[in-house]
Amino acid sequence: IPNWNGAHHLATCLESLAAQTHTDREVVVVDNGSTDDSEELVRKRFPWARYVPLGRNSGFTGAVNAGIRVATGPVVALLNNDTEADPGWLAAIAGCFLREPGVSLVATKLLLFDRRDTLHSAGDFYGLDCIPGNRGVWERDVGQFDARLEAFGACGGAAAYRRELFGDVGLFDERLFMYCEDVDLNLRAALGGHRCRFVPEARVYHKLSATGGGPIASYYCGRNFLEVALRNVPTASLRRHWWRIVGAQLRIAAEAVACWREPAARARVRGQIDAIRRIPATLGGRGPRLRRHRISATDYEALVVRTR
Repeated sequence: IPNWNGAHHLATCLESLAAQTHTDREVVVVDNGSTDDSEELVRKRFPWARYVPLGRNSGFTGAVNAGIRVATGPVVALLNNDTEADPGWLAAIAGCFLREPGVSLVATKLLLFDRRDTLHSAGDFYGLDCIPGNRGVWERDVGQFDARLEAFGACGGAAAYRRELFGDVGLFDERLFMYCEDVDLNLRAALGGHRCRFVPEARVYHKLSATGGGPIASYYCGRNFLEVALRNVPTASLRRHWWRIVGAQLRIAAEAVACWREPAARARVRGQIDAIRRIPATLGGRGPRLRRHRISATDYEALVVRTR
C-alpha cells in the first residue's frame, strides 16, 4: 500500500484487510515522506502491518517497488490507500492463481467508494491509438462484467501479480513516477507472453483520485501516455497505426485547449510537450524492451482488439 499523507484514508483500508477471509498474507505500508500522522496511526492501531518509511516522495512507482522488494510472498497485491477491499478480495485472487497456473496478473473489480453500484474498472484495455482505458468505467454494475474473462491488464490501484512476473519483465518504471505505470507494466507483461485474468468476485471500493487527481493526474497522463507507447509498442504496430496515435494526441491537445482556463487542461498540454521533449531519451530505452517481446506485433494487435 503506497501512502503519502493518507492517514485519513488508511484506517478504512487497513480495517478492510483485517477483515479478509484469506488470512495467509502480510501487509506492507510504504510511506512517501508523509508529514501527517500516518506512521503513528499504523504503528498504534495496526501493529500487524509492516510500515516502511522512505523519507521522501518517490511517487507511486518508487513506493510500490520498495514494497515489492521487502514483501516475501509468491503473490504481490497492490492496493491504493484510499480503498476498501471486500472481505473476499484476497481469497478470490488466491483462488484464481491456484486454478490457473498460466495466469501472471489478476485484475480486480474496482467500484466507486461512494456509489458502490458504479464501476471504475473491470480490467484495463489498451487501444491501437495507444490510449489506455478502464473497461466499464462509470457504468452501473448490473452483472455485465461478471465473467472471468481475459483482460489486457490490471489497474494498479487494486491488482495482483505473481512474483515471477517482476523477475521476467522488471518492476514498475520509476521514471514514470505516477500514473500509467500500470499500463507500462501491462504492456511489458502482454508483450512478454504473460496472461491477465479479470476476477469479478475480487471487489474493491475506491475513493477515486482522493490522493492524486486534478492537474497532477492530467500532467502525468499527458506525459506518460506517449512515453509508455514509444517505449513498448512493437515497431511494426507503430508504423501501421501512427496516424491513430498522432490523431489521439492531437484530439487530447485540442480538448485541453478548448478548456484552457482549467488548470488540469493546461497541465495536460504541459505533459504532452514534456513527452515530446523526452522522445530521444525514451526511444533510447526501446531496445532492451523490444528484445524481451515474445509475441509478434500481429498477435499484440489481436490481443488489444480482443480485450477491448
